[in-house]
Amino acid sequence: MDEKYLEGLNPLLSEKAVYDFHLIRRAIDEKDETAYTELMGRYRESIFYMMLKMVRNGDDAEDLTIEAFGKAFKNLVQYTPNYAFSTWLFKIATNNAIDFIRKQKLKAISIDQQYETAEGVPVTIEPKSTSLDPEERYIKKQKQKALRAIIEKLKPKYRMLVELRFYKELAYEEIAAEMKIPVGTVKAQLYRAKELLFEIIKKQTEPI
Repeated sequence: MDEKYLEGLNPLLSEKAVYDFHLIRRAIDEKDETAYTELMGRYRESIFYMMLKMVRNGDDAEDLTIEAFGKAFKNLVQYTPNYAFSTWLFKIATNNAIDFIRKQKLKAISIDQQYETAEGVPVTIEPKSTSLDPEERYIKKQKQKALRAIIEKLKPKYRMLVELRFYKELAYEEIAAEMKIPVGTVKAQLYRAKELLFEIIKKQTEPI
């Protein structure tokens, strides 16, 4: 391993943790995307099963796994080698899952249950109609058109990822086969594509 990557390391770190730090420095200093992919590959399964135990839903666990890596990679410069990268990553993943669970509990009010006001007046929560009137349909169409224009501003690889995932609704594995890249790379780059879209939208002078 390059000696420059060993500076500042906790001497008590395991060999695995030292190698993780080597990957982190490659990702940060050399902008090496394969380093990000390798880091994800080393811990993706462990994070996923931890998320699955916490939320007990495969799709949610998958989304939370991607979010955890996304948040970790976005803040990678904040990681310090005083402790293992895996410890830092698992803490991010756990805190993210706890936030998710709290939000889900807030949404768990039944729309069929009848409640009472402080004065004892019965109240039933009425779900909003899903049908759109002509004006709402027009607004929705204009928003979709505006979003399409923003997606077109992405680099070709990110644009293709977004189109395959959200327009063609392909699974991660199908996208990986289509683009001939690893599934881990698909997930990492999709998260990056979402971040880029958000940055473009924030700079828009007109609301979408």
